[in-house]
Amino acid sequence: MIVTVHSYKGGTGKTLLSANLATTFAFKGKKVCLLDMDFRAPSISSLFKIIEPEYWLNDYMNGNCLPEDVLHNCSFEGLKKDILFVGVANPSTEAIRDIVSKSRKWEMQALVKLFSFCDFIVDDLGFDFVILDTSPGFQYSSVNSIVASDVALVITTSDESDVEGTKMMLDYLYENFDKKTAIILNKVPSGLLKSQKIEKLEEDLKGRGVIFYEGIECYCDIPSSEKPCFFAFKHQNHPFSRTLERIVSRLV
Repeated sequence: MIVTVHSYKGGTGKTLLSANLATTFAFKGKKVCLLDMDFRAPSISSLFKIIEPEYWLNDYMNGNCLPEDVLHNCSFEGLKKDILFVGVANPSTEAIRDIVSKSRKWEMQALVKLFSFCDFIVDDLGFDFVILDTSPGFQYSSVNSIVASDVALVITTSDESDVEGTKMMLDYLYENFDKKTAIILNKVPSGLLKSQKIEKLEEDLKGRGVIFYEGIECYCDIPSSEKPCFFAFKHQNHPFSRTLERIVSRLV
């Protein structure tokens, strides 16, 4: 299964959720690959401490390497062997400038490359799940990821502008794709999850054919923890980790 993790704007905690979803899948025995499709502001390499790899995802998209060349085995003690892999985008200024300057033709070719990559990972390498962590908004890499996926998880915060922007994005972007789509409300202030505001959001989403998956309270200890990308694995009784367990179980 290909799962895209998307958001209307930055700062929603999308990438940290993507990383911990991947870790949770692996803990449940699922072979999972996390790909950093946010070429304009990539951060997964720093999360997983992947420094100066031989090949980046950019290299594959530019036709300079094979898909297996960009996969990094991030399985760690406590997981099965060879179960968690990560592909990272190049965070250098030069690489970001190169991506920004690409033509529309290249962007369309990048979609074909992404389909090929996902087919290779699932069909040839036998992965159970591929998680695509995308750029916020309407960037081509986000659209490509949505098109290539089976399920889209859209992350939003309870901020009014974020919620309204997310609804707009669902109406103008997601209505064009026949994808199973679910909302995860992240960084919710304590006590707000059971409020009428959240109930109204659930009703609005239901009218759009979108599922409200989960609400996650704001936990300041996660970003500041050691290796936050493995937080859900290292702190399995934490409310954040238990919420991710429910999300993963529904996807499985």
